[in-house]
Amino acid sequence: MLINDRSKLSNHLLATLSDLDWLKWKSNLQLVELQMGEVLYESGVPMEHLFFPTTAIVSLLHILNDGDCTQIALVGRDGLIGVSVFMGDGSTSSRAEVQQGGMCYRINAKFVLTEFDTSVYIMKLMLKYTQTLITQMSQLAVCNRHHTIEQQFCRWLLLTLDQLESDTLLVTQEQISHHLGVRREGVTRAAGLLQKAGYINYSRGHLTCKEREGIHSHSCECYDVIKKEYDRLLPKIHHHEIHF
Repeated sequence: MLINDRSKLSNHLLATLSDLDWLKWKSNLQLVELQMGEVLYESGVPMEHLFFPTTAIVSLLHILNDGDCTQIALVGRDGLIGVSVFMGDGSTSSRAEVQQGGMCYRINAKFVLTEFDTSVYIMKLMLKYTQTLITQMSQLAVCNRHHTIEQQFCRWLLLTLDQLESDTLLVTQEQISHHLGVRREGVTRAAGLLQKAGYINYSRGHLTCKEREGIHSHSCECYDVIKKEYDRLLPKIHHHEIHF
């Protein structure tokens, strides 16, 4: 699919590339469509590509021996999938599974590794993003241990909405419970409370945010910690000028 100069703005990290870097990167990028439930990589398998979501949202999941799983991070248009390519040996202990279908840029891992090794800006950008991802993973571990299912549900919903251009997402209670690693009954109860309060409308797999502040008030501090760290570390985009 044709990639033009304006298309880079749909992923925050790609949007921070200089014009010179973008000329190199865009010839190596492929714009692909990801389907809900699609697995981008499995635990222990070397990665051949990195992914920069635009409208797709991807869950990083830790899979237990009995098949149960828990979401350890959520990645959308603000980030990338595949930090282990430049942080380790190209494999990881998690699974990357598409939570919301949509578009995504795919790029060869060897190209990104070369850019990481030769460009100070690329290295700095990737390392700062990795720190935000580590913060999210650490905070989710705390959240899953200490906060109620309702608070976890609200935190998950806020993080997901940040990656969408609309206030509606397609998701079932079974999928939510799968990503949170909790029982479906707990998700049903949490969604019911939010709907009764008028904060969301949820029907037949369509979840619409009606009052974000209400959802935020029922969340724990974990969402704010993750959001503030992202805003602190990653470059700001103002009129095509990038500021660290």
